[in-house]
Amino acid sequence: MIIKNFFFFTATILNWFKVLENDSYKDVIIESFRYLVNEKRVKIFAFVIMPNHYHTVWRINKTIGPDEFQRDIQKFTSQTILRKLKKEDPQMHSNLYIGARYRKFQLWERNPLSVLLFSQSVVEQKINYIHKNQVREKWMLAEEPHKYKYSSASYYHTGVDEFGFLENYMNACDEDEW
Repeated sequence: MIIKNFFFFTATILNWFKVLENDSYKDVIIESFRYLVNEKRVKIFAFVIMPNHYHTVWRINKTIGPDEFQRDIQKFTSQTILRKLKKEDPQMHSNLYIGARYRKFQLWERNPLSVLLFSQSVVEQKINYIHKNQVREKWMLAEEPHKYKYSSASYYHTGVDEFGFLENYMNACDEDEW
C-alpha cells in the first residue's frame, strides 16, 4: 500500500486556553473541514477536537502546498472564532490579546505540528492516538472513544459519517491524483 501526502496535524490554542470547550467554536472547525473537503483541497481521515487543540490525519491535494493549506485553515478558523469570542465571551477574547503591531489577538499557537506520514502502520498509529485522546485520564470527555461527538472515532466504529466529510484512509492510499 502506498501512502502519499498523508499528514498528522496538531493545532493548539494560544497558551493552551480552553476556548474549544464551547461546542459552537468546535463547530467552526467542523464547518471549515466540510468546506475544504467539498472544495477538494483535502481528504480527512481522522480528527478529534479537544478543549484547547485539535488533531487530524489528512491528505492535502498535491496542487496545494502543505504550508499554504495549513495557513489558510488556521487563518479562517482564527478570524471566525475570535469574532465570535469578542461577542460571546469577552473575557476569553481578552486572554488572547498579544498586542503585536500586525495583529492584536491570536487564537492559535505559532508553528503547529505537521508530520508527514510514510507508512500504513504510522497512519494507523496516529489514528488510534487521535481516537483515544478524548478518553485519556487527563481529559475524560467520553467513556468510550466513539461516544465523543467531536471525533471521527464513531465513523470507524459504525461506518456512518455523521459529518459528511470523512473518508476511510484505506480507500485513499493508492490514489495518484492526490
